[in-house]
Amino acid sequence: MRDIIKMIIVLTIIGAVSGLTLSLVYEVTKAPIEYQTIKFVKEPAVKKVLTGYDNDPIADRKKIRIGEDERGKPIELIIFPAKKAGATFAVALEGKGKGFGGLIGVMVGVSKEGTVLDIGITSHSETPGIGSKVGETSFTEKFKGLTTDREVTVDGISGATYSSKGVMSAVTQALGYVTTFSKEIF
Repeated sequence: MRDIIKMIIVLTIIGAVSGLTLSLVYEVTKAPIEYQTIKFVKEPAVKKVLTGYDNDPIADRKKIRIGEDERGKPIELIIFPAKKAGATFAVALEGKGKGFGGLIGVMVGVSKEGTVLDIGITSHSETPGIGSKVGETSFTEKFKGLTTDREVTVDGISGATYSSKGVMSAVTQALGYVTTFSKEIF
């Protein structure tokens, strides 16, 4: 009986120390991982979809609370503002849509008037050579000029219907955020 209690105490201590170590490592690496993601994944897309600004949209980024998840944790949207003479004239924000291979992340540049300036794919798991064509300029160019007051529809890629619809869904989501949270964004 005494051996069982001793074993329980030792295992409890090992579990507590392991849990504490994991949470500490998570907290220490959280900010560097977020920075690396923004620097190497989102920044190239932001630079593609926004032009003509005199600020640093990455440094000026802001988070807007758009709701809560099922556990009550806040869901935040990162906005990358493009400014000229201190006034925001456009923003870049990311929408997500379901493609064939999983979620497709799309950075959408939107003017203050609600017009799509350009889009850039930030992440996808689509089939190489078919669904991955959603990142090609010939497809992304079709979204330029779309507005928040119309449904997002463009000609899809032959053989990649799910991927095309996933990008359209992501752009629709981003435009919906601009419409719903325009006061906070601009």
